[in-house]
Amino acid sequence: MPRALPPVGWFRAFEASARHLSFTAAAEEIGMTQSAVSQQIKALETRLGAPLFTRKPRGLALTDAGRKLMPQVGSALEMLQTATLAFDVAPEEELLTVASSVSMAHWVIAPHLADFQRRHPTIRIRFVSAIWPDDFQSAMADVEIRFGSQRQVGQSALPLEPSELMALKSPSLTAPLEALPLIESVGTSVGWDAFGAAHGLSDLRPSHYVDSYGMALQLAVGGAGVALVSALLGRDALSSGQLVPAHAGTIAAREGYFIAVREQAPAARTFGAWLKARMAEG
Repeated sequence: MPRALPPVGWFRAFEASARHLSFTAAAEEIGMTQSAVSQQIKALETRLGAPLFTRKPRGLALTDAGRKLMPQVGSALEMLQTATLAFDVAPEEELLTVASSVSMAHWVIAPHLADFQRRHPTIRIRFVSAIWPDDFQSAMADVEIRFGSQRQVGQSALPLEPSELMALKSPSLTAPLEALPLIESVGTSVGWDAFGAAHGLSDLRPSHYVDSYGMALQLAVGGAGVALVSALLGRDALSSGQLVPAHAGTIAAREGYFIAVREQAPAARTFGAWLKARMAEG
C-alpha cells in the first residue's frame, strides 16, 4: 500500500525556500516563523529520505534531489491555485445567494435586475430555485422570497406588494372574459370561483390547471386563455404590453410573496431594500 502524501504545507515551505534560497525569506512570504519553515523542510527531507538543501553560512543551495523536486512541486502548487480561483471572491466583491421560485425570478426580478447591477456593480448574485420549506433550508440563502400565508412563511418575512389577484390575457384575445378559456393555479386558496362570486360572474370554470402563477402567465402570454395571478407577478407583463386586463376587477389573495433577509449580510440588506423599493415604485 502506498504511503500517505506529505502535508501540502511542507511542499509549500519547500517551494518558497527553493525560490528564495532562504528559510527567512520563505517564512516572510508564507506567514510563518523561520524555525517553522526549517522544521517543515527537515520533516519533508526525512519523509523523502533525501536532503533537499545544502545549508551554507550565507544561504541555501539546492541538492540534486531538490533541483529534481522543485519544478514538479511548483507545477503542482500552481495547479492547486488555479483550481481554487473559481471559488475566490475578490475582497471588493460580494456574492449574494437569493432563493426564490422560478416564477418570482422570471416575472419580478429579471425585468429589474439590470437596474440593481448598475446601482451595485460589486455584488454578484447566485439564484437558487426554491419552493418548499426544505428547498429554502438546503439553499442557505442570504435572501429568501417565499410564497404562502404569513403563518406559513414565518413572522420574520415581510410581504411584497401588490398581493391581490388580477385577470390577465394576451392582447390578441378580444372576446369577453366569460367566453375565454380560464387558467387556474392549483395550490392557492382563491380561484376563479371566488373571482366570479366577487364580481357577479357565474360559472367561471377553468379550462387549464397549472402549478404556479408563473406558468399561468406564460400560457396567457401565448394566448391560451386568461390567467388569474398575483398582481406582483403580472404587473411587468402588463406594463410591457405582453398582457392586458381581462377584467377591471381584482380580488384579495390569502397567499402572497414574502421576503426574508439575513440581516448580518450587508449585501442581503441592500438587495432586500432595493427590491421592496422597486415594487413600491410600481
